[in-house]
Amino acid sequence: MKTFNINDGGRNKAGYKGATGDCVCRSITIATEKGYKETYQALIDVKNSMRQTKNIKDSHPRTGVTRKVYDTYLKELGWSWIPTMKIGTGCRVHLKSDELPNGKLIVRLSKHITAVINGTINDTYNPSRDGTRCVYGYYIKN
Repeated sequence: MKTFNINDGGRNKAGYKGATGDCVCRSITIATEKGYKETYQALIDVKNSMRQTKNIKDSHPRTGVTRKVYDTYLKELGWSWIPTMKIGTGCRVHLKSDELPNGKLIVRLSKHITAVINGTINDTYNPSRDGTRCVYGYYIKN
């Protein structure tokens, strides 16, 4: 079984260039099969519709989206958050196909978010750390 697929979510094809911290936008684009530009703009629109706190103001699809923004957007799209780790429990689920359910997932890791589709990581690099990377939780479509 293939466990990793290089995938920028259509970022390059959409005309975006250069180094960036757009893992939230890429992962949502890959898992929802929406266009990169559509997801990029939707994340900006959600941020702009929220009360502007310091954390929200710093949220941007190119440089990093705050959890409050992407959580709101994914819930609007009908995705649910499934936590796999709680304070004090330690790591129980790793970024490995046999520890995650099948289907399309948007997986939250330490300082990164990635898309996993039927056990295959879709990202610009392999963040699994050879299957040792801890999963905090994931979003799955209802």
